[in-house]
Order: sequence, then structure tokens, then C-alpha cells
Amino acid sequence: MGARFVHTFVRVKPTADFAQEMIKFGPDNKSIDIYIKKDARKGVVNNRQTDWSFRLDGVLHNTSQELAYETVAKKLVSEALIGYNGTIMCYGQTGAGKTYTMTGATAEYKHRGIIPRAIQQVFKAAAHSVDPFLTVRISYLEIYNETLFDLLATVASNGTSDMQMAVVDCPQGVYVKGLSVHAVSHEEDALNLLFEGETNRVITEHTLNKNSSRSHCIFTIYIESRFRVFSDGKCVNSKINLIDLAGSERLSKTGSEGQVLKEATYINKSLSFLEQIIVALADPKRDHIPFRQSKLTHVLKDSLGGNCNTVLVANICGEAVHVEETLSSLRFATRMKWITTEPVINETYDREGTVKALEKEILLLKQELARHNSLINRSLVTYDPLTNVQIAEIKSQVHKYLTGDIDEIDIVNIRQVQEVFKQFKLVVSQQEHEVESKLRSKYALIDKNDFVTIAALQKVKATFISGRPDLPTSVCVFLAFPCSSPPSKLVAFEQFKEEGGSEINRIFKENKSILLARKRRSSAVAQRVNFIKREIESIRKTLEAQKQERWQQGEYVDDKGQIIIDEEEFLLIMKLKDLKEEYRSGYAELQDLKAEIQYCQHLVDQCRNKLISEFEIWYSESFLIPKDMQEALKPGGNIRPGMIPINRVMCLEEDEQERFERMQETTLPACPASVSFYKAKMKMDQKHTYTRTMSSLQQMRKKPGIVTAAGKNKPLSFLHVV
Repeated sequence: MGARFVHTFVRVKPTADFAQEMIKFGPDNKSIDIYIKKDARKGVVNNRQTDWSFRLDGVLHNTSQELAYETVAKKLVSEALIGYNGTIMCYGQTGAGKTYTMTGATAEYKHRGIIPRAIQQVFKAAAHSVDPFLTVRISYLEIYNETLFDLLATVASNGTSDMQMAVVDCPQGVYVKGLSVHAVSHEEDALNLLFEGETNRVITEHTLNKNSSRSHCIFTIYIESRFRVFSDGKCVNSKINLIDLAGSERLSKTGSEGQVLKEATYINKSLSFLEQIIVALADPKRDHIPFRQSKLTHVLKDSLGGNCNTVLVANICGEAVHVEETLSSLRFATRMKWITTEPVINETYDREGTVKALEKEILLLKQELARHNSLINRSLVTYDPLTNVQIAEIKSQVHKYLTGDIDEIDIVNIRQVQEVFKQFKLVVSQQEHEVESKLRSKYALIDKNDFVTIAALQKVKATFISGRPDLPTSVCVFLAFPCSSPPSKLVAFEQFKEEGGSEINRIFKENKSILLARKRRSSAVAQRVNFIKREIESIRKTLEAQKQERWQQGEYVDDKGQIIIDEEEFLLIMKLKDLKEEYRSGYAELQDLKAEIQYCQHLVDQCRNKLISEFEIWYSESFLIPKDMQEALKPGGNIRPGMIPINRVMCLEEDEQERFERMQETTLPACPASVSFYKAKMKMDQKHTYTRTMSSLQQMRKKPGIVTAAGKNKPLSFLHVV
């Protein structure tokens, strides 16, 4: 590809108070001019500059998120899919719209930013690609106060989150040691990680932004492609760094103090080092570039001066009060524009080594098969590709098997098994096509007698399903097709809890377990409180008796007139004091437990009702005939006994995922691709709702005068079902 300049764009934050007299855009939307009136108070002789002109690759003013992505990121992501590394950075003052540009707003699908759109583009390309085997992984890094944090540490499963994080140089480039990297198979999985990381970011209320990002965040998409058509073991690797830099600002203007001031100091320091790196890279005479000055510049070493397509989006505010920050951001973007990078495809392959390894593996497998066959007297078995004659013979046997002419199919090797299932799939596809062509009404019907394959395929199930998890879905549909009377609800309910209702049932059991544990704890605490209460009453009676006895015998007083008591009475008084304190603590814990039990009981009831209602729907859809068909089943109706509604067959082929996607496509016809986004958003909203509920519950329990029991500050681990 050769050397390339960094592409720079300016995005202007929409505002009702846009400084039209100060900010002018060029007719080609690639230049921006700034004009400032001279300050007459500084005298007639005033040489201060009052106008500036900046030339960039594009100016985004009043542009939608979609157009911004098309302009800034789409080409870079496309090139990453073929092996080029890519980096997109958002730079600018606090509140200028960097996070909105990079991440977007999760409330609306159309307002999503560069990261979710890049994720969607990657998985769309993977779905439409025939050749490469694509592997996608995700990481999310935060640099806060010059310290590295893994925003996905809460979902890390490989133990890397416990490692000390550090930026490390290696021959392949820069990487962060200890940063967890997560493999994802679908767009929704990647969005779940994005939303999870977003909830872990450091944000603070700021003078210029109520939800200001106080850290630099780097969301990285790693792409690995392996190609089937290459016999040389070719592998292409690339990564896309999507960087949301913390806001640059003038401390004197914002009036920051305390923790916000400390954060701003670190932010400005790292951005200052970044600007020094930019200046050094633009100077061809500089031999040494001090990337190690800060964590941010070290992490960005490959993105700024290495093998990478790099794009900068400078976010600015169009109001007159922010003109100084606007000028600063535009100067930074202009310097970035003069930096060159040299992107090349990251591919590795070892043709000779791969061929030798595969030949060795094939030889070992053939020897293993020959040894196995000799042990069971199958020395005549071959494993070469099937000939046309053999394929025709298998096809003939499948048809004879389905019509009942033969009881079994001759199979001696895996290739024949695969061909048998291929033929079954063709038969099923033909049947489905014939059924669809006969649809004339809402309940187009299929006679069970037309499905000779049902009984035959049940035999196939016994023969082949064991050890064949890759059995085609359509074959499974026919194998699962109901050919007898529906089971009892009791039996069906047990089946439902293991299959379609397994997740709800799991949540129900866990919540019930928590409820029982809380009840046991409450019972134990109640017993302890009652015991303490009895002890207190006993000590009070003893002290009262001693007081009466002392009064009758005469009380001893010291020289100050205070009553003198004996050691035994003193110890009882101290014990009474301790018991009262323990009683108050136990009573407070008991009150907390009662609130938790009440809340958890509500969740258990909710889960139970959800489980039962979902079962009723599942049972009706799986085994019962719709009410509007009962009339047709009466004598003289147009439906004969033994006929099944076609929608009953089709619903067997749908799982919950497909139902949800079909629903989204119906309710959102303009953007059916939004399914993954809204599912990930739903999970994030559920998590936020749970957090808010727990917080409210804890606040409700903190009543004046009640001592909070030790260990009760931990959040409850109840599970919600929706």
C-alpha cells in the first residue's frame, strides 16, 4: 500500500448558539476558517493574530451518525478485514462529543457510534464471506490517572485480570500484558462486551459535561482470517483500535478542584506528551521518538508511527466561548495530518511446513484406521472420496429405506455417513418445497400419511443421532415431529424445565435457594435475639433483687456520696450492657433479613409465575390444536383426523433466537439489522435496573436508630427474570 498520511476530520457539535461570524466552512467541506475581532482595549498597535485557516480531509457539520461513520470509518474497517491494522481516535475538549462520536447513544439504534457500527460491519462481512474462517476477539482498555485498567476484567475467565498490566514492545508491535481478550462469535456478544465495559468507565460530573469521561479508553477488535483456498497455511491478522481520548481543557476556565483537578492534570499531561510525539513524528530530522513518556503514547506507538491506517476525528464546539479550545484542537489535527504511516497486510504462512505437517497427520490417521479395521476384521474398507457410482447407490438405498423396501443402509465409513445425511437433507428440502407450494390458507394442512419419512427417520435417529451433534436441523424437526397423543402436563413440565424453560427454571431454583438460606439465617438470628432477650430479663431480675437486698441491709456510699456495689453486681451490669448492644445489632440484622426475604419471595413468585406461563404457551404450541381448527375437525369438516397444521411443523424449526429476530424484523422493518443492538441494550438495561433496585432496597433498610448488622453492605445476589 505504501506510505500514507494520517486522515483528519473535524466534527462540530450541534448547538443553538453557533458562532457564525467566527467559524466559516469551505465550499468543499474540507477547510475551516476562524475569525476573531481585535480587542480595542489593547491599543491601536496590536499584532495578535485574528484569523486562521485549516485544511483537513473533511468537515462534519450537522451530520448524522451514519454519515459520520461512512466518511470516517467504513473504508478503514473494510481494509482491516483484508489484513491492514486500523486506528480511529477522537480528540477534543471536554463536552465536544468525542464519546458520542465513538460510542454513541444506546437509547436509539440510529444514534449508535463508530464502535457498534464497526462491530456490525465486521460480522456482516464475516456472514457474507465464503472463503475465510474469521475469528473475532475483543478487548477494552482504560488509562486513568496514568494507570492501566481492564474494563472487561469482570467477565475475564482466563485469569489474566489478576496479572499486573504493562505496555510491552515485541517484534509484532505493542501489546498490553495482562489485558483480557475475549473471543466473540456474534455481533450481540461483542456489543454485550462494549456495554459491559462502558458501565465500568470512570465518569464524573464536570463543568462542561454532566457525564464527562475522565480517562482514555481503547476498544480493540482483533480479526484473524484463515483461508481454505490457500494450501500454504495462509493466515491474515489485523486489529482495529477505536480510541476515545479524555477531554483536553484549561483548568483556569473550568475551575476544577479536588479529584477532578487531579484527573485533569493527568489528562492534560498525557495529551501534552501525545502532542510532543505528533510534532516529533512530523519532523523528518528526528531520529528518536519518545513514545515511552506516557502510557497513552506507548500504547499508540503502532497507531501513530507504524503499520497502521490512522484516522483522527477532532471534535469541537461551535460556540464563541470555546474558540480557544477549538483552535487548539484544529492545530492538533493539522499536525496529525502530516504524519505518515506504512500499512501492510499482516499475513503469515508456511507452505512447506504446513504441507509436511498435514501429510504426516494424514499418514498417522491412515495407520490408525488400518490398525482399527484389522482388529475388527474390516480390512477391505477404503477412505477415498466416493465415486459417482457409489453416490448413486447410496441415493437408491436412501429412497428404498424411506419407502420401507429395506430395513437398513449399508455404511462402512464416514464419507458414506455424510452422503447419507446429504441425501436425507435433499429429501426433506423437497418435501418442504412441496408443502409450501400447497399453502392456500392460514392452516394449510399436511396428512401424516404423506410423511412416510417420519417413521423411517425415527430409525435413522436410533442409528445415527448418537455421536452426531451436527445432524441437520430439518432432519431433527422430522425426528422430533409428534406422531402420538400429547404427553401429560406433568411429564411435559419436566421436559420443559430441561429444555425451553431451563434458564427460567435455573433462575427460579437459585432464587429459591437464596430465599431458603435467608430464612434459615433469619430463624437462627431470631432464636439468638430471643435468647439474648431472656438473658437480659434474667439479669434485670437479678439486679433488681440485689438492689432490694442492698436497700434492706443498707447501702454503702463513698466519701462523695456515690453508692458502692460489689464486684458481682458490677459484672452483671457490664454483661447487661453488652447483651443490650448485641440485642440491638441482632434486631437490626433481623429487620434487614426480613426485608431481603420479602423482596426475594417476590422474585421467587415472579419466577414461578413466569415458568408456569411460559410452560402453558409451550405446551399449547407443541401439543394442542388451535381453537379455530376444532370446528374443522368435527364430522363434515374439511380436516381429517391425523392431519397437522403446517404452522405446527414450522414452529418446531424456530428456536427462541429466531422468534426474537422475526419479531424485531416485524416491529422494526426499516432496520432489521438492529436485532443484536437491541438485545445487547436489553441486557445492559436489565443490569442497570437490578443495580438501581438493590441500591434502593439498601437505602430503604437504613432507618434511623437501627444499627446495621456487620457484613450486610454486600449487594444481594438475587436473579431477575423478564
